[in-house]
Amino acid sequence: MLALWLWTASVVTGAADPALIPQPQSLELKDGVFTLTSGTRIYTDPVSADTGVYLADHLQPATGFRLKVSSKLAPDVATVSGIVLTTQNADASLGAEGYELTAKTNVVVITAPTQAGLFYGVQTLLQLLPPEIYATQRVKGEHWQLPCVKIEDRPRFAWRGLMLDVSRHFFNKTEVKQLLDAMALHKQNTFHWHLVDDNGWRIEIKKYPKLTSEGAWRSAVGFGLDPAATTAYGPDGRYGGFYTQDDIREVVAYAQKLHITIVPEIEMPGHSLAALSAYPELGSGPGPFKVPLQGGVNPGIYSPAKEEAFEFLQNVLAEVAGLFPSPYIHIGGDEVPKGPWKHDAACQELMKREGLKNEEELQSYFVRRVEKIVNANGKRLIGWSEILQGGLAQNATVMDWIGGAYEAASQGHDVVMTPTSHCYLDYYQSQDRSTEPRAIGGYLPLQTVYSLDPIPARLSPEQQKHILGVQGNVWTEYIPNFRQVEYMAFPRLTALAEIGWSPKSAHNFDDFTRRLKTDEQRLDQLGVNHRVETSVKIGEWVPAQITTNGVALDWDVTPNVAAAGQTKVSLNYNQGACGIDITGVALLADGVEISRDDHAGFTGSSPRKPVYTLDVPAPKPGTHYTLRAQVAGSGGTDSQGSVFWNLKPTTGK
Repeated sequence: MLALWLWTASVVTGAADPALIPQPQSLELKDGVFTLTSGTRIYTDPVSADTGVYLADHLQPATGFRLKVSSKLAPDVATVSGIVLTTQNADASLGAEGYELTAKTNVVVITAPTQAGLFYGVQTLLQLLPPEIYATQRVKGEHWQLPCVKIEDRPRFAWRGLMLDVSRHFFNKTEVKQLLDAMALHKQNTFHWHLVDDNGWRIEIKKYPKLTSEGAWRSAVGFGLDPAATTAYGPDGRYGGFYTQDDIREVVAYAQKLHITIVPEIEMPGHSLAALSAYPELGSGPGPFKVPLQGGVNPGIYSPAKEEAFEFLQNVLAEVAGLFPSPYIHIGGDEVPKGPWKHDAACQELMKREGLKNEEELQSYFVRRVEKIVNANGKRLIGWSEILQGGLAQNATVMDWIGGAYEAASQGHDVVMTPTSHCYLDYYQSQDRSTEPRAIGGYLPLQTVYSLDPIPARLSPEQQKHILGVQGNVWTEYIPNFRQVEYMAFPRLTALAEIGWSPKSAHNFDDFTRRLKTDEQRLDQLGVNHRVETSVKIGEWVPAQITTNGVALDWDVTPNVAAAGQTKVSLNYNQGACGIDITGVALLADGVEISRDDHAGFTGSSPRKPVYTLDVPAPKPGTHYTLRAQVAGSGGTDSQGSVFWNLKPTTGK
């Protein structure tokens, strides 16, 4: 309640607002500015010296200033001129990641109980400066000023994450570090590294060298993709790659400096063909097992009836646990095809011996045994929604992608929210697929991502404490290079960063998009590829306007007819139980039709051709322009959505 009061009482709105993402809990804008010069000094307490050096390192490229860092901090910071970073006398109520930042004309003071909080305060300080502060080379003529402010801030959720799938396509350690940098900019703290799946095993395991000599490679890029879209080929022409254990240590150490925890995922019992291609004796199924070129659910899985399979997993997880300081190991557990177990005599005998009623309970048996291995290595088990099947392991954490959050949290288990409806960043970002790179399907616009509330309905306040946070997922079946990873992630991951950090009362999409314009400049300076929305919203529809017999919906587009050219009109479903069928869209001038596109379209959870192309004339003063769509409710009238206009003016006229 205090946090909500601070937000509503203190936040300053208007064009002069600092463009901070995520939005802090409390922000007061004061008169004046603090100016960074070559003579500015950074003062820290002794334990915060590394954070001071981090700040100096990140200020130098753009400013050309190498600010001196002193770990001899005066007892009274009020007497200091410069930048102060300290954990001394910090407010303990800020928690493990909170901070306070006060900027006056002569001093910026950041205090926090922990180095993580201090680090996040530094991220806010950098965002308060012009976006050019993120440039990699010196920027001349810039005045390095930030507004005088008072900020008190802490995150809403402890888990603010991103998952990157490196099994379908391999991304090198330099690229992973670049992604970690972009996460740190937005105060995200968990990187879920999907290292193992059917299509490739990406982590060196000393005891089992064939996992990488054979399981890390396949014959071609696969997934129907252009072989030239990626460079992840070995000297022998095979496609793939892997991280050595030294690579893993290097990336983990890099992430730790950014206060990012890396959670490794070693997929099991399904999605394991890469492992079984190297060690087929561990599997259950007809075989032969080989690394596939495509996705889908494959029939090869580990056999819970073979003790050597558990011995293998015990040895693998012991090496994994030694490489990652994370308290968690993710074991997957999703999309397990039960057919091989149904037709495996040893598995059926095991079920009888253990009193297991079905293969779902056999999966639970497998997960419970693996949990003991994970726990024995000092870690906690986390898995996808399906680990609920047959009964949840005693101390397991659930990563909810298709449901189960309410069930798990109500039983006292922790949950990370990553529903497909809001968090699957491999989905299309536009309904006009001709303008987007190939994706796995679906449609997930920025506004939908931002609309997520990670707290499931019906949970009591006590049960809500088990919702650890939120995570975006970049599955890479159709993402063969790192530039495309960035394009699919940003700015949707930026939206999730705000959902995970900022208080719910601060969530405002229009204000977020205002601040996003500045944040995109930061990403540009960092060289992060990101999608820029060129469409403008011109209107919406609500259930009260829809009939199943058909209706014409009109929107005023007079301000949008700004030049002669061609526009693409997209009808985007936002929510509701039903979609709408579209028969055509027309442009009218003073009520007279001047352009039309007639084709059957549908906008709903699985849209089909909901984009319409219209010729736009040069605007005539005093003319009123209307966009008209002929629509009908599909299976009902409970549909709500938005209409977007993307005008490309005719060039050379």
